[in-house]
Amino acid sequence: MPDINMRHGKWKEYCVHANHLEFCVRQYGDEAGIPLLLIMGLGCQMTFWPQSFINALVDAGFHVYCFDNRDVGLSARVPTSRRIDTRLAFLRHRMGLRFQTDYTLFDMACDTAHLIDQLDLRPSHVLGASMGGMIAQILAARYPNRVRSLNVMMSTTNAPRLPLPDYSLLLKLGWGGPQGHSEEEAVARLLRFWQAIQSPVYPATNEEIGERIRSNFRRAYSPGGTLRQLHAILSTGSIKRETANITAPTLVLHGAEDPLLKPACGKDIYDTLRCKKEWALIRGMAHDMPLPLQGELVQRIVDHCQQYELLHVA
Repeated sequence: MPDINMRHGKWKEYCVHANHLEFCVRQYGDEAGIPLLLIMGLGCQMTFWPQSFINALVDAGFHVYCFDNRDVGLSARVPTSRRIDTRLAFLRHRMGLRFQTDYTLFDMACDTAHLIDQLDLRPSHVLGASMGGMIAQILAARYPNRVRSLNVMMSTTNAPRLPLPDYSLLLKLGWGGPQGHSEEEAVARLLRFWQAIQSPVYPATNEEIGERIRSNFRRAYSPGGTLRQLHAILSTGSIKRETANITAPTLVLHGAEDPLLKPACGKDIYDTLRCKKEWALIRGMAHDMPLPLQGELVQRIVDHCQQYELLHVA
């Protein structure tokens, strides 16, 4: 695909074959910059990374890569071979029971390791958000030569006994109520969910959230893929064993107001780590990256990575 001119230079979007699948990848910034790979969360395309956040990372000297995980965006869909009752899968997860799904987070971490190889980024700084943070932990534990430093944001060890999100959030995510898939139905449902998880001190307007959701819906809509990713999270179970085996220096960032993955989830990552580690609880932040807090988030990431790379911070 052609390069697209942007305020901070150019970005490229292209397809990469890795782990027997095709992935849509974007890269931002100077190719001489320090590689930083971003891994997005459940059901979210890479376009959910705020552009202002990416621009700030580019300004800090990073060559930023992001990609659509399998089953979302413009990356490959995984044909389903199983009928899974999501409520029963959730109960099994809470009981610490494993069960068969189309794939797990271990497969998604393998995807990411292969992408790093195909993009010639070994080793790379890695930032994972939410489900992407779980994938990043497995990546750092099982493929340590791919990860120079690890940044985990608003994530969890997926341990069954950690606090649950509010039941109302599960309903807004689509576990109950109407399941229409027209543009208007999908946008309305996702708008209710994002309103519920955004930072209460720094709320975006309905127009801002709705425009973002609508743009992503028109780029690609994959409710089946989101469901398979959710099943992957539930079937993977606790990743505390992997977290304890991480050797890459790790920064754990979490919102103090996160209603989806509550602060205890992030603290469990930090407490489980045995490597060099840092913990930052961000006041006023929920399960998003509001513009007023992006400067603090970027600075913490830069300060963490700067210990292992010579970065020029603009």
